[in-house]
Amino acid sequence: MGNYIPDIVICILILFSLSIIYGTTHLIKTLTQSEKEILTSTWSHNYSWILRLCLNLLGYATLLLPGYLIYNYVRCSKYLQRGGKGCISKVVHACFLGSGENGLLDSAAYASTSTGTSHAQRTFAQDVLLLTYCFFGLQISYLTWGYLQEKIMTQEYVDADGNKAHFQNSQFLVFINRILAFLMSGLYLLIRRQPRHTTPLYKYVFCSLSNIMSSWCQYEALKYVSFPTQVLAKASKIIPVMIMGKIISRTTYEYYEYVTAVLISIGMTLFMLGSAENKAGGATTFSGVILLTGYMVLDSFTSNYQNALFKEYGVTSVQMMCAVNMFSCLLTAMSLFQQSSFVLTIIFMTRYPSFITDCLLISICSATGQLYIFYTISKFGPVTFVIIMTIRQGLAILLSCLMYHHNITVFGVFGILLVFGAMFLRIYCNNRLRAIKRRRTEATNIKD
Repeated sequence: MGNYIPDIVICILILFSLSIIYGTTHLIKTLTQSEKEILTSTWSHNYSWILRLCLNLLGYATLLLPGYLIYNYVRCSKYLQRGGKGCISKVVHACFLGSGENGLLDSAAYASTSTGTSHAQRTFAQDVLLLTYCFFGLQISYLTWGYLQEKIMTQEYVDADGNKAHFQNSQFLVFINRILAFLMSGLYLLIRRQPRHTTPLYKYVFCSLSNIMSSWCQYEALKYVSFPTQVLAKASKIIPVMIMGKIISRTTYEYYEYVTAVLISIGMTLFMLGSAENKAGGATTFSGVILLTGYMVLDSFTSNYQNALFKEYGVTSVQMMCAVNMFSCLLTAMSLFQQSSFVLTIIFMTRYPSFITDCLLISICSATGQLYIFYTISKFGPVTFVIIMTIRQGLAILLSCLMYHHNITVFGVFGILLVFGAMFLRIYCNNRLRAIKRRRTEATNIKD
């Protein structure tokens, strides 16, 4: 009987958490009723996002609270050292210590030394080809995704009776973008050999939570700020990414990396000011600034934390994609169930079938884009990835200007040249520095 006591305690903790969740559900229903009254008030447009954020966080807590309680119990009781063989013990071991043989994300018995982060020295030509592949993969995936995103958020859907309606549930869009990515990466793990996965699963929760919250902030921000304002914020995201890299991974950057980061931000700013129509000067609100700041901070944390996992555990990009999206689906699904949003969305789908097609297409683009995201981060790091995505913002505006005949001023042209010039300067300096270090290493080996 003594061997089962720890498992019983874990079950009790889960039941205790469920009782807390029951109270939370009641609170959510109360807040949902209050939301209807808030939305009719004069300050609803600027501050109703706070209530939506609280509802989302309470939904996430239905998964995070039991996990937190079990983690503390496992750590204090030395549960893992007892070596239980039951189902609960295996799950706890995989979540908090890491998988051994036949782990959740394993697909073949590769040697543990064959990791995804074993970097072979690449030549300059190989770097250019690989970076070009990542660049165009990300551009095609996310330019299409951005078009569909704007279409879903702004288009009026029309039913058979001619009734029109907008779809505005940002949380469901986050969920639908993650579910297909999880299924695709899981299927890939089943059919393709991967190195053994040893990362404790709970470590993925942090970047998964920051990932879905940054996506939510991005969707919500469009309700409060103009499109040029949001693009300007994204263009400057490389700077907080570098700052977050120093905080999380103690990353040291060369002077040229700081210079190119500033040049890219200046170039994107000039391009946006020289090409975007200045229509929404009064649309920017304090709430929009907060949401954009939250988006940049959370997104910067996500990419740097994932890069740290790549380096520490040798996890592959597909394993990372599968684990992060698994927790993202669980967290967003819990939140949607708590708010009864699934029922409302199904009703919306039955009334407006074209919405189903848009959801399917945006899911495919998101899943494909995530494959390129994790691959790019694992090969070149988070800063290079953000540079590519920053350029994507410029290409999106450039495409819009070409299609809708917007004028580009001299400042806009100079901004484009500055961005691409800074990108080339960064690649050149990076390879130049790598060659210098290689020669120094060879000279040291000869002396020895």
